[in-house]
Amino acid sequence: MGLIIGLVIVFGSIAKGYTMHGGDLAVLYQPNEYLILGGCGLGAVLIGSNPATVISIIKKTIGLIKPSPYDRAAFSELLQVLYGIFYAARKDGLVGIESHVENPHESEIFTKFASFEQNHHAVSFLADTLKVLLTGAVEDHHLSDILDLDLDQHHHEALVAPKVLQTVSDAMPGFGIVAAVLGIIITMGKIGGSAAAIGEAVGAALVGTFLGILLAYGVLSPIAQALEGRAEAEERYMACIRTALLSFARGDPPITSVEFARRNIAPDVRPTFSELEEMTRRRGTD
Repeated sequence: MGLIIGLVIVFGSIAKGYTMHGGDLAVLYQPNEYLILGGCGLGAVLIGSNPATVISIIKKTIGLIKPSPYDRAAFSELLQVLYGIFYAARKDGLVGIESHVENPHESEIFTKFASFEQNHHAVSFLADTLKVLLTGAVEDHHLSDILDLDLDQHHHEALVAPKVLQTVSDAMPGFGIVAAVLGIIITMGKIGGSAAAIGEAVGAALVGTFLGILLAYGVLSPIAQALEGRAEAEERYMACIRTALLSFARGDPPITSVEFARRNIAPDVRPTFSELEEMTRRRGTD
């Protein structure tokens, strides 16, 4: 929602201020300038990456319309999932959770919490790590290395889209200058004609510069920053799972492992210890 409101404010304030000075909005409609900037931007993305990145940028940008999935409720559900699976492992042994980790999307623990069950990376990260623990062949420091490798790779992939978008944003003012220069070249061919025709051609050329700067600082760069923020929020979510798993692997009680995870949550979305106690009390006491 913030994406839509922000864009409305950016374009609305520009349009209002422009018309208050007596500007004609119709002059800003220059399809040739839009084509040059849009084509240059898309071409630059394809040269530096691949079509999958373009699709990823589009999907993630559309996703910004919805609220962040990593809110207080999502972290509360995550803590309950972690406690539930650790409690089951302590009660029935690691063998008791084998069915949950082998078929996580059929697990009554995982499927009870929609925000977690729909996060495919989180589900596979937790389930695959528990499978490793079931083998009993991995020491604590090796487990830490495995988890860090997984999270580093995933975070690197998550940052590809915002980095590419930021790169295009940085290039947009330059593309705007290209469009403006092409317009000036056309204008030079009109010298000797009417002053009105020359002025109209210069105005059309300057739209390219205006549009390039606007897209860079008013649209693309803020979107790239928002996508990076989502990636950072996801990283914190996954880091909670990592912290809890390492604690559980050391032999800590379920409530202690989940408390380690809770302390890893940003304060603005972190459930209180009392809330954690209330959530875990539903499954029994340690």
